[in-house]
Amino acid sequence: MARDPFRAWKLALWIYAGTFFFVLYAPLVMIAVLSFNDSEITGFPISVFSLRWYRVVFANPVLLTAFGHSIAVGIAAALIATALALGLALAFRHDFRGKGVLLNLVLVPMVIPGIIGGIVLLIFFGYAEIRSSLMTTVLVAHVNWVLPFAFLTLYPRVHRFDRALEEAAMDLGAHPRQIFLRIVLPIIRPGIIATALFSFSLSFDEFIRTMFVVGEERTVPVQFWTMIVDRLAPELPAMAVVIILVSMAAALLGFTYAKRADGVGQ
Repeated sequence: MARDPFRAWKLALWIYAGTFFFVLYAPLVMIAVLSFNDSEITGFPISVFSLRWYRVVFANPVLLTAFGHSIAVGIAAALIATALALGLALAFRHDFRGKGVLLNLVLVPMVIPGIIGGIVLLIFFGYAEIRSSLMTTVLVAHVNWVLPFAFLTLYPRVHRFDRALEEAAMDLGAHPRQIFLRIVLPIIRPGIIATALFSFSLSFDEFIRTMFVVGEERTVPVQFWTMIVDRLAPELPAMAVVIILVSMAAALLGFTYAKRADGVGQ
C-alpha cells in the first residue's frame, strides 16, 4: 500500500487544532464546572454539585443592579452606534472630499489600546467638566468603542445593495425618504438588527475604558473586577457563566440575522 505523504502534516494539523480549541474552551468549561461547586473556596476538588451560587447571584441586589446598568448602557450604545453606522454606511456609497480621512477616523478606536483610549476619554471629560455617570461618560466611551465594529458589520451589506432598485423607484416618482423607508430599509433590516446585537454584546462586555470613566453606578464587568480585587468571592464563577451566556445569546442572534442578511443580499 502506498504511504500517504501528507500523513505527518495532517497529524500536525490535528494536534494544532486540538491544542487551539483546548486552550480556547478549556477555561470556559472549567469556569462552568466550578460554578456548580458548593464550596466557599473557589477551586478544585468539587465538593457537591449545586445551584447555590446561581441563587446567590440572582438574589444579590448589587449584582442585579450592575446587570441592569450593563443592559441599559448596552441597549443605548447599540442603538446609537447602529444609527451612526447606518448613516456612515449610506454616506460612503457616494464619493466626497475627505472620504478616506473620515474612514480612518471612524476606525481609529479599533487600533488604539483600551487603556490609552480610557485615559484619553478621562482627560477629555475632565477638561470638559463632565461628571462621570452611566448615560454620559460611560455611554460615550461605549459608543466610541462599538461604532467601528458596527460600521464594518453594516457597511458591506449596504454597499452590496442594488442601486438599480432605488433608481427605478426614483423614475416612478418616489421621494428619497420613501425610497429609504419602503425599499432600502426593509432589505437591509436583518443587517441592521445583526449590527445592533453585535454592538450590544461588545458594550455589555466592555471593561477597560469603562473603568476610567465610570462613576458610582457600576456595570457588570466593573462589579466583577471589584469582587475579584476585594476578595475571591465563591459566586464569581456563576456570575461569569451568566455574563458569558448573555454575551453568547446576543452574538448568536446576531449571527442568525447576519446570515439572513447575507441571504437577502444575494
